[in-house]
Amino acid sequence: MNLRRSLTGDPLAGLLFILPAFVALTVFLVGPILYAFWLSFHEFTFINPDLSKFVGIDNYVRMFQDERFQKALLNTSIYSLGVVPTQVCIALLLALIVDGKVRGRTFFRVSYFLPTVTSTVAVSVMFLNLFKKDGVVNQFLGLFGIEGRSWLLDVDFALPSIMLMAVWTTVGQFMVIYLAGLQDIPQELYEAAEVDGAGPFRRFWHITLPLLKPTTFFIVIMSIIGTFQVFDQMYVISKGEGGPLDATLTVVLYLYNAAFKEFEMGYASAMAFFLFFVILILTLVQRKFFGEETRM
Repeated sequence: MNLRRSLTGDPLAGLLFILPAFVALTVFLVGPILYAFWLSFHEFTFINPDLSKFVGIDNYVRMFQDERFQKALLNTSIYSLGVVPTQVCIALLLALIVDGKVRGRTFFRVSYFLPTVTSTVAVSVMFLNLFKKDGVVNQFLGLFGIEGRSWLLDVDFALPSIMLMAVWTTVGQFMVIYLAGLQDIPQELYEAAEVDGAGPFRRFWHITLPLLKPTTFFIVIMSIIGTFQVFDQMYVISKGEGGPLDATLTVVLYLYNAAFKEFEMGYASAMAFFLFFVILILTLVQRKFFGEETRM
């Protein structure tokens, strides 16, 4: 007992307890981040690190002169603008449905959540088969006399097709978060509003939606971060090239190719930090937009 008391009361013992976590975070998180920031100001390749040299902000300037990077940034922005509002609205709608008194709601919850826990590679391969020239989608459209196409090989439809896949795979996860938010709303508020004669739409607009504001803020931020970091779907579907004609090239895919195919680690690090600041700015804007209520 005395030994235990002396250990818990000793500041040195406390420091020893947090030392493994501190070392792990420093070595595997903080250290690599600082090293990548240092690399972003250098022309560097791991093939011949002795030839690395300091180039200042040249890597950051190069990004805005690089047409492929601009195309990747545009594709990523379009992808985010299309996916985020769509999946937030559908997730809220599904949460409202399965939160109600519908028969088989447990089955629906599992069904909607199932794509979230499915491997992205497996889902991508499945969509490759669904959207190919003789796939199920074109066979279905053929019933209505609509001519099919190779959706994922078409410059105009490749990115929207992947956006559809992203919405389908992530909406279940956000539905569960909305469901938790809905169940935290006190029922007394709905009962009082019903006594005052408020209909379903007014109860949703004046009670549900405002009280879900912190949940919506969290979902929007997580969704923006996820869409700006999209990589695996694009990599599998375009075989790592971002085709056709860079139609599915995103910032992270271009960054990956620069780092591990072109071995330009300095340029890739600069792109990574640019992406970090874009996400940071969008998060701060969202926080301002959603107001003080979102502060924890």
